[in-house]
Amino acid sequence: MTGTGPAQAATAGSTAPVVVIGPMGAGKSSVGKRVAKALGVSFTDTDRAIVREHGPIPGIFADRGEAAFRELEAEAVRDAVTRGGVVAVGGGAVTHAATREAMAGARIVLLTVSPEAVADRIAGSDRPLLADGGIDAWQTILDARAATYAELAHATFDTSRRPMSHVVGEVVAWVRGSTPPDPRTSAGTSTPADTRTSTGTSTPTDTSPGAGRRTTTGGTP
Repeated sequence: MTGTGPAQAATAGSTAPVVVIGPMGAGKSSVGKRVAKALGVSFTDTDRAIVREHGPIPGIFADRGEAAFRELEAEAVRDAVTRGGVVAVGGGAVTHAATREAMAGARIVLLTVSPEAVADRIAGSDRPLLADGGIDAWQTILDARAATYAELAHATFDTSRRPMSHVVGEVVAWVRGSTPPDPRTSAGTSTPADTRTSTGTSTPTDTSPGAGRRTTTGGTP
């Protein structure tokens, strides 16, 4: 596991929400749900919330377009973050300014995955943006979003070929020792004062400028 991101000073019992971001197939929903259970807090999958309210995501893309979907997604993320707990968002949620703003004050966890590991996870997917391109489309989309993911993330965990229990345990440990960012600063606008990289199974890198789903059907592109 490699971890990078702005550090959070240790504070026990923080109730600030945790938002899980990352590319399609990184395991955001699966990991997020288990992290929430371990922490004893609620879990919201914003894709599922959208489906409950508005119907299947591929249908929304086909009938109303991506821009309309992103507006619905921003609303779902805002509502979920307000309720608190752990929130897993779609891979493209970070591309919408209102959604990024809704994350301000949350602890943002980025899950990454290699193309080799994700290939089986997205096989047979009906995600609209992967309909024609498969893994090549996945890589192109990731390349376009990677900088935004990195800017927003407070901690990063790789899910490639690793037992989910290990990833969940590392995320839980990080959350329990983290302090939420200042909500007065929009999510992803801070610059780390120091950046270190650790490899193996150590905890993610922490830097501090001050104190402080896997889904193969109907998932968000």
